[in-house]
Amino acid sequence: MKQRILVAVVGVPALLGVLCFAPDWATMALIMALCIIGSHELLAAVLPPEKTRRWWGLAAALSVFVVADVYFRSEPFAGTPIQGLMPWLTAAQAIVVFICMVLEYGKKEEMDFTVLCAILMAGVAIPMALSCLLRLRLLEYGAGLVLIPLVAAFMSDTMALFGGMLFGKTKLAPLVSPKKTREGAVSGLVGGMAGMILFRIFFFLCTEVQLHIGWCVLLGLVGSVLGQLGDLSFSCIKRLYGIKDYGRLLPGHGGVLDRFDSVIFAAPVIWMIVDAVKLY
Repeated sequence: MKQRILVAVVGVPALLGVLCFAPDWATMALIMALCIIGSHELLAAVLPPEKTRRWWGLAAALSVFVVADVYFRSEPFAGTPIQGLMPWLTAAQAIVVFICMVLEYGKKEEMDFTVLCAILMAGVAIPMALSCLLRLRLLEYGAGLVLIPLVAAFMSDTMALFGGMLFGKTKLAPLVSPKKTREGAVSGLVGGMAGMILFRIFFFLCTEVQLHIGWCVLLGLVGSVLGQLGDLSFSCIKRLYGIKDYGRLLPGHGGVLDRFDSVIFAAPVIWMIVDAVKLY
């Protein structure tokens, strides 16, 4: 628990510094770094070491192109050659995956279906989800809005942890995550909504812009539900392959995927809601 708190004390301000105060490209670089590390964690979890070494670079490169495509499609790059080129480069990188599958067929380290699925999840699905943080950052007041998935997911995680410790009696999904309880899950829902109410107050103090309280509560609820689903989904993978954590980068927390599993599920839907409704 001490390591967990210490990492949070150091990591949260650093994360806020990049997302809220650094230029947009710093958010892109941060998400790229998370995706590169996360791609290695996922491949190492589901593949033998020799196949992880063989295919990680391809998954990591694909993830970088996916995130870069989101950044260079933004308004500051409208009409520039790079904006027109990025979709083609990303598509070409995806085609390379299947070319490799054909060329390596029948060899010792061939790209079998498990490898293909791991590469596409690590190189496409996860980066597309995390790049929704970048999409939020690129909106008006994006330096604040980018925090919504993190607030909803992390407050839900924290309240679910303490709620489960204090009130937990009924197991939520014992085969997937034995320590999680239904009482903790309900506490997580409350935590997600309460976190967004607090976020609304701080957002107003910083910007003098009033966010709609109803949408804030809904975003907290959605973020909590999807965050908990993400946590359980990534736990399923860990149980299937007999591992405790995806990595050891963050002492007390595990790896990138252990810490951001809830954000991966929450960020896309939260971005779609924020982009579609009048939040302020």
